Amino acid sequence: MMEAFRRAILQPGLPETFALKIVQEVIKPQKQTKLAQDENQLLENMLRSLLQELVSSAVQSGEEIMQYGKSIDDEDETQGVIPRLLDVVLYLCEKEHVEGGMIFQLLEDLTEMSTMRNCKDIFRYIESKQDILGKQELFARGKLVMLRTCNQLLRRLSKANDVIFCGRILMFLAHFFPLSERSAVNIKGVFNTSNETKYEKDPPEGISVDFNFYKTLWSLQDYFCNPASLSTSPVKWQKFTSSLMVVLNTFEAQPLSEEEGADNNLEEEATTFNIKYLTSSKLMGLELKDPSFRRHILLQCLILFDYLKAPGKNDKDSSESMKEEIKSCEDRVKKLLEVTPPKGKDFLHSIEHILEREKNWVWWKRDGCPPFEKQPVEKKTVNDGAKKRRPRWRLGNKELSQLWKWADQNPNALTDPQRVRTPAISDYWKPLAEDMDDSAGIEAEYHHKNKKVYCWKGLRFSARQDLEGFSKFTEHGIEGVVPLELLPSEVRSKFQGKPSDRSKRAKKEETKSALHQVEESQIATPASEIDGEGIRADMEASAAPMDTDVTAATGNNSQGGTPTPDEHQKQSPDTDVGQEGGQSEADAEVEAGMIDGETDPEAELDHVG
Repeated sequence: MMEAFRRAILQPGLPETFALKIVQEVIKPQKQTKLAQDENQLLENMLRSLLQELVSSAVQSGEEIMQYGKSIDDEDETQGVIPRLLDVVLYLCEKEHVEGGMIFQLLEDLTEMSTMRNCKDIFRYIESKQDILGKQELFARGKLVMLRTCNQLLRRLSKANDVIFCGRILMFLAHFFPLSERSAVNIKGVFNTSNETKYEKDPPEGISVDFNFYKTLWSLQDYFCNPASLSTSPVKWQKFTSSLMVVLNTFEAQPLSEEEGADNNLEEEATTFNIKYLTSSKLMGLELKDPSFRRHILLQCLILFDYLKAPGKNDKDSSESMKEEIKSCEDRVKKLLEVTPPKGKDFLHSIEHILEREKNWVWWKRDGCPPFEKQPVEKKTVNDGAKKRRPRWRLGNKELSQLWKWADQNPNALTDPQRVRTPAISDYWKPLAEDMDDSAGIEAEYHHKNKKVYCWKGLRFSARQDLEGFSKFTEHGIEGVVPLELLPSEVRSKFQGKPSDRSKRAKKEETKSALHQVEESQIATPASEIDGEGIRADMEASAAPMDTDVTAATGNNSQGGTPTPDEHQKQSPDTDVGQEGGQSEADAEVEAGMIDGETDPEAELDHVG
């Protein structure tokens, strides 16, 4: 069987011309176009054995694996034997003649049997078939095998010498897997504690350097490596803050000038960027004058503070004093970044923006990495001859047409007198009256007085139908507008108006008008003694009740001290009449506004609240 496949991959032509035919000849499947499970397993074992033999032959011949079997006289477009075999299997998997994960298994075996030099050529082949391998029918079957293959390659590569190859693998994974793939996310937030920063423990001889500051500065890397330990151990937090204060004080005491920032061109340094700084004590003086070194330390501080401030992470472990210390230290770090040349403000603004975006990523991981990709909507193809017509509505849109349709079915719907009518004032305020009854047991938050629209409509109805009840709104609020006959007896006494107020006002107005008429008649009458005596007699007779009332009021005032409101009104009738006139005008204006519909509902609702 292997010989048949070996001869098949050596013959010219595209895989689709002979791939399925050779499988049918070798396996003799029960179905003509699709293999069963046991048949797939038999074919996979045979292909893995054939691939192993081809790789062994390529190694023995000293040729590169992906170029094995290719003659020198062949053109550049021709392939070696192994890429040819992979193309045949990829075609069978794509057309679902065989199980979709078979091609991924062969690629994993091929990388495991090859050296790193040959793996670059193998991975170049994988990148060229990226679109086919990423199809849903193949991706679902082989994504875990491909992930395992790439991770094994990354472990075998050197992060210092094979940076470009590592980047190619990561870029392939980013394109091959969806953005919300959980396998590429550090769900638990585990830190790489194996990344230790080694520095000198004993002071060197013959070098004048502040070794205590040197140890303090590089000891911060132990906390930056594992920020979670600070939130669980108060002792470590105190040590960290004390060490950080020493470093910040030193940075503040030795500020960098613009000239020093210009001397250190950060763009040129980016071309020779190293992952970690050198920790030799001999370089301490030079590193303190390096703006990129300072930014490196200060940026690590902001990342650590941002982790400790993450909501819901360490709420139970963090105390109020710890939060205040984080805030004060963070402010100092930001000020130092702002004054560090060159372009300190722009650098700080960029860092704050990046950290703010990082919060969205953290929340997405804590929510379980929900997928946020949306599948494209398939557009339905319309025949060229048939044009899609928009629906035409009788009245412009669906809602109005449906409303008119109901009116056609029921002609009396629009002329029914019960369709739109103003309710009686007693019927409208009945729900609020039931709320005011304590025996009903309705909670205060569910009372109708809390509904602003209900209260506003009720005030408009009362202004038109019950002006006396509407006048109680200023004194008692919205509950005073409710008609008294709707209230229970124990609640009614609270809003019962004083019956004597209006009668006293009417008497005062009548007395005022009588005095005014007497004065006018006295001025108009001729000045004769007889007539004058008659007029004086009439005036004394008419003024006698008033004198009696005034005398009684004066006596009561002298006995009781401060006059009552009723007595004060009797003593100053002119003032009362003026106030009553102003009140009448205000009531008339309110009534007119209510009837015309010009009352501001927001203003009325403010009184209700």
